[in-house]
Amino acid sequence: MDYVRFGRTGLEVSRICLGCMTYGEPGRGAHGWTLDDAASRPLIKQALDLGINFFDTANVYSDGSSEEIVGRALKDMTRRESIVLATKVNSRTRPGPNGAGLSRKAILSEIDASLRRLGTDFVDLYQIHRWDPQTPIEETLEALHDVVKAGKARYIGASSMFAWQFTKALYISRLNGWTEFISMQNHLNLLHREEEREMLPLCRDQKVAVMPWSPLARGRLARGWNEATSRQETDEFGKTLYAEFPDSDRHIVDTVGTIAVARGVPRAQVALAWLLQKDSVTTPIVGASKPSHLADAVAALRLALTTDEIQALEAAYVPHSIAGFQ
Repeated sequence: MDYVRFGRTGLEVSRICLGCMTYGEPGRGAHGWTLDDAASRPLIKQALDLGINFFDTANVYSDGSSEEIVGRALKDMTRRESIVLATKVNSRTRPGPNGAGLSRKAILSEIDASLRRLGTDFVDLYQIHRWDPQTPIEETLEALHDVVKAGKARYIGASSMFAWQFTKALYISRLNGWTEFISMQNHLNLLHREEEREMLPLCRDQKVAVMPWSPLARGRLARGWNEATSRQETDEFGKTLYAEFPDSDRHIVDTVGTIAVARGVPRAQVALAWLLQKDSVTTPIVGASKPSHLADAVAALRLALTTDEIQALEAAYVPHSIAGFQ
């Protein structure tokens, strides 16, 4: 495993981050394809054995049970100081007023709830799970600053938003002497490259860590175009992400397959290797429901694509509408 500095901080993270949305009690929350405690543990253990030290979850995943499963497993398997643990806040966790969003009330309530579920005194990275247009960003940023000063989070990060919004947040934090966002968790893969226009240059300039979600486009880049999975059929959010340009997307998926065959490696390794070669990308967030998913992710670190292969993978891309800000 390779390790890198996380943006402009001294924090060291593995080049692969394990996304933990896959781990949660089936039937709780919006995802019916998640793995329960017993099925999740071998994969979390495999990640640790492979040298992955970075784990990302969220308070909303499987109605909080993702945090519970991940927290218990990590507590049983490793020392707290050996891992970098991240979670997120914003999405609705209960009905009624103040059950979602980035108000001061919501943030201070949700960080305590997440820490209880995770079984830890602090998280290493506390992230806002999208922008909240209903709450002044000043209120959000000051509350996050207080969370850090209270010792409940070591760093703070953000997720998918417009570059102007992220710039505004960084500026306001600096203006007030508050803790700044050190990371951006955004939607970036071969089928959705809109982040290359403004967000990646901004993060590179400001030395902000980039941790793309859905690096395999919900698995579409890891299999043939006409191959479907039960997750794809039931993933309502995923259905909104990759329906705009099926012809160009299919060409890209087919090219991934052609290069994978020529290289003698699984498709997932090719798609991840393309992402890892971008100098702005710190650590892709990889989900894993099978041991091969983690093995392929780690193997992609050693797959160096040629200039011709990269050009072939990028040739069919057409501008897409922004997706994933919901």
